[in-house]
Amino acid sequence: MFLADYHTHSLCSPDGYAPLTDMAQAAWEQGLDELCLTDHCDLLTADGHLDFSFRWAPIEEQFAQARPRFEGRLTLRMGLELGEGWEAPDFAQKLSSHPRLDFVIASAHNLSRAEGGGKDFYFFDYRSDEDCYAVLDQYFRCMEDMVKLSFYDCLGHVIYPLRYMNERDGNHAALDRYEDQLRRIFAIVIDKGKSVELNTCRGRTVEDWRWVLGLYRDCGGRLLTLSTDAHRPQDVGKGLREAAELARELGFTHVAAYEGHEPILKEL
Repeated sequence: MFLADYHTHSLCSPDGYAPLTDMAQAAWEQGLDELCLTDHCDLLTADGHLDFSFRWAPIEEQFAQARPRFEGRLTLRMGLELGEGWEAPDFAQKLSSHPRLDFVIASAHNLSRAEGGGKDFYFFDYRSDEDCYAVLDQYFRCMEDMVKLSFYDCLGHVIYPLRYMNERDGNHAALDRYEDQLRRIFAIVIDKGKSVELNTCRGRTVEDWRWVLGLYRDCGGRLLTLSTDAHRPQDVGKGLREAAELARELGFTHVAAYEGHEPILKEL
């Protein structure tokens, strides 16, 4: 079984805890074939202000140190998790054109400035399912705008807000009411030749993906990446084997690895 973690963070993310060398060592110890580092570049701050402060130099330095240590043992890919790309499409496209970049995840961690004030999902107080759906209505509108752009290779963690709405705040929000909108989103992703990720959230949410991935598959989706969203070495690879089993159960036969933004199909 080919196993690669395609969504991880290092000290170059504001919420990261370890250098790439430590994350790579954990991946090698877990028996992974590839590790893709996708440090954060969010174009909105937590309170909704534009942020263009991202710099490549610290990430490039980490790869210069780590790649010689793991040559022949573990393939390291340079990625980026680019959040809120709809807020500055030209800047997002420029970032994704880095000559040594392999992979870009398009994520939405905030609502749009125009509609939701740019607020980060983490900081909402979800007191009821109705509160959740009011935010999710805006979330999927932002996502639909985002996937129409071309700066990304993969649509990131579609079920992301549920980790705060349900897991943290104890609600029971479900995504089936957004089926029509998700079908439109997936149709755009598929037409552009992009992928969708199954993000285990450090092994906690594998089964939560069943309905969404089944819908993606029903829409004709074939390109899939597996990832953990690990921010610490001990979380690298968590839930990947279970995610691969779920993907196979839903009819996926391959996962995608990336080199220079080109998907490489690997048999599950």
